[in-house]
Amino acid sequence: MADIHTQFIELSQLHIGMFIYLDMGWMDHPFPVSHFKISSQQQIDTLRSLGLGRIRYAPDKSSPDPASLLTPVQETVAAESETAQAAAARQRRELLASQQASLQICERQFSQASQTFRQVTEVVHAQPALAREQTELLIQGFLGQILGEDEAAIRLLSEKAGEKTSLHSINVTVISLLLGKALGLVKADMLELGIGALLHDIGKTELPDRLRWQDEQFNTSERQLYHGHVMHGVNLARKMGLSPHAMLLIAQHHEHADGSGYPGRIPGEKISPISRIVALVNYYDNLCNAANPSLAITPHEALSQIFTQHKAQFHQPTLTAFIRMMGIYPPGSVVQLSDERYAMVVSVNSARPIKPKVVIHESAVPREDALVINLEHERELCIHRSLKPLQLPKAAYDYLSPRKRLCYFFERGMEAGAAAGSGEQA
Repeated sequence: MADIHTQFIELSQLHIGMFIYLDMGWMDHPFPVSHFKISSQQQIDTLRSLGLGRIRYAPDKSSPDPASLLTPVQETVAAESETAQAAAARQRRELLASQQASLQICERQFSQASQTFRQVTEVVHAQPALAREQTELLIQGFLGQILGEDEAAIRLLSEKAGEKTSLHSINVTVISLLLGKALGLVKADMLELGIGALLHDIGKTELPDRLRWQDEQFNTSERQLYHGHVMHGVNLARKMGLSPHAMLLIAQHHEHADGSGYPGRIPGEKISPISRIVALVNYYDNLCNAANPSLAITPHEALSQIFTQHKAQFHQPTLTAFIRMMGIYPPGSVVQLSDERYAMVVSVNSARPIKPKVVIHESAVPREDALVINLEHERELCIHRSLKPLQLPKAAYDYLSPRKRLCYFFERGMEAGAAAGSGEQA
């Protein structure tokens, strides 16, 4: 029977200090008793989760709402604080929506580029002229993005299962074009670079599936067959009617400056400028996205290995520009920040490579709601060291989800408005 000294209220009106009554069986709620004074926000959250429309409480046994005891000055401060919190929450939602939209655009464009590349490989034998036309249109579209007024950054995308061939070719094309821009190539050379980069491995379509990816276990004859993909590519490029510059790039994309490459063991001075770019980027991506995933190394390790162990194989000004563009921590790198939190680099702007954008492991923030933080706008925060993914604590590993295969695309430079709000922590 209802207590005459009680009344019903909506659950949205609950506050700490209320004495409430639960008109339900003791097995239907988690509290030890069915009437008590609320002492914590956690109890309020639990009460609201019970599915009740309203709840009974005793005003004379309840403490006043703390908000009702505020002085006029305190009310004003509280109102201003609430307004500021609402504005911050709104800004966070807007930034999150903006970054998600930007990522979706990148992923959609990558998917379209992958589809175009697959179409090229499917028609190259029967309709070589159509394959050339599709390739040129795709590269012209890429150039429209990176040669505009806006800065273009390298963006890490989610792993694309089952797109191994197109992933590698598009990775090499994206990074090669950005490197060509950093080196100051004119638009005509950029077009040749892009076409040659996208088609550098087109000759592999002539090989059996098991020989399309270099394997350390190849015997001598298998290795020779694999090396033959270079000349197969040149022959297909000739059928497509590619320019001599693009054909030369395909012929030289495995040549090294010290003469140790193949198939011609050509010395560095005879390797064309655009071939030097693709030879370097192709080598880098093969280290990060090895045919055998167990042999893949992190982007940071790949840069370090190229510089310390294989520097003689590449044109030095090209290598220097590449390292400067990619930064010490290329996209895909797992790092620990100066405040000891763990993060993953997701985007690098070639103009400011030391201060990339990162996603930070923050257990209180759901992964899908994590903001991408631009370290360029963080005065007190920087990268302390690079890590291998397996060095991460399990919680950080699960949250950051380091990619087994790295997938890159272009990303427009951060808008001024978004940059202003990037100081908020993920």
